[in-house]
Amino acid sequence: MEKNRLKKLALRIDALPERDSQLAMRAAEIDVLRRAGAVDLHRICASLVESINSLLKSVVVELSPERYSGDSFHDDKPNLLQINLRGRLLMIDFRATETLISSEDFRAPYILEGAVRSLNQDYLDREAIEEQCLYYCLDRKNTWRFFDARTYRTGLVDQEYLISLLERLV
Repeated sequence: MEKNRLKKLALRIDALPERDSQLAMRAAEIDVLRRAGAVDLHRICASLVESINSLLKSVVVELSPERYSGDSFHDDKPNLLQINLRGRLLMIDFRATETLISSEDFRAPYILEGAVRSLNQDYLDREAIEEQCLYYCLDRKNTWRFFDARTYRTGLVDQEYLISLLERLV
């Protein structure tokens, strides 16, 4: 009986290098997907800002940072994007999940998590900052999704979603 257990243990130990190699490859894949997700979120914001600015005559909507690449993503700390409409702000922060893939706070598996906050002077005077959660989900298309904890509403993070947030600020 003991010899049988030793054989099984030895087989499991021999399999460790292959399993560790697969885990390292999966971690590298997730890193690539996280960087792509960060770039995609910036692209959505940049496209919206460009569309709005093309219709404006005297005001300029600003996106910070103006440019974003996969190398801009910080795996170990929060990443920030900001859309500024003359002091009315959409602040987006996101970060890598603690584990490679999580489903702790959202029903779909995700690899990036964060929040979008809406601020203007009226909100600050009332000490009411609107916040919705963001998740970069692993699905067929790898998409950003939002979740409003107050209403339990969820959906895609796209231009329509960001427009709805900006409309409340002006």
